[in-house]
Amino acid sequence: MSAPTRPAPPSLRDLRSLTQARIALGAHGAGLPTSAALAFGLDHARAREAVWTPLDPGAIRKALTDQGLASVEIRSRAADRAEYLRRPDRGRALHPDCELVLEGAGTGFDLAILVADGLSATAVALNAVPMAAALAARAERAGWTLAPVVVATQARVALGDPVGARLRARAVVMLIGERPGLSASDSLGCYITFAPEPGLPDSRRNCLSNIRENGLAIAAAAGQIEDLLRAMFAQRISGVGLRRDALPDLRPAPPPDGDGPAGSP
Repeated sequence: MSAPTRPAPPSLRDLRSLTQARIALGAHGAGLPTSAALAFGLDHARAREAVWTPLDPGAIRKALTDQGLASVEIRSRAADRAEYLRRPDRGRALHPDCELVLEGAGTGFDLAILVADGLSATAVALNAVPMAAALAARAERAGWTLAPVVVATQARVALGDPVGARLRARAVVMLIGERPGLSASDSLGCYITFAPEPGLPDSRRNCLSNIRENGLAIAAAAGQIEDLLRAMFAQRISGVGLRRDALPDLRPAPPPDGDGPAGSP
């Protein structure tokens, strides 16, 4: 009796449909095929464009208004994009001229949402407003008070700490453009901090990344963020001290009815 025939193992070419990573590109002599080299050049240009293109805060605020969300605009101490890239410390500090802006936004909120350019204005332009709208809808259903959305330019993640402290928010959700790679230049990151105050270490934050059309869907991300916020409010801590065994299952689940704008699955 002959042995049963085993199916051939999948090849790298078979796996190309499952990932945007650069695999099975082929070869032309000692180099890459022309199509692969051109694709690399295009993605490299997209990554540079994402970093250097300035965010249009006016357009973001208008889109937030269209979603029924109030907003204010602030900036960091970084004077321009070049200084922002050279001096990360200035991107973490609130510009003194913006202190009065935050004072006019009120104090004593359960949640503050920041929309920040970070290292990809492309990601923010595509994903931040739908993500903020989905979070605002969940906050309303949960009965949480929401500060006006803060739109920040030349901003690093830690800028959320002084902003959240001035708003006296129980928690801050920072939606920020992630450093672009050569397979994705439109990835939005989310950093969540309970009891924000200046000088907190990054270990006090929880992070979700790769929020985009071909990554973590907005509706799924909103559900995971809500679950993290509920755990933070119950345990009164965020970051590495948050008890993971007490968290709900964070696998993507179907969104509730009316969970935000188009673009969510």
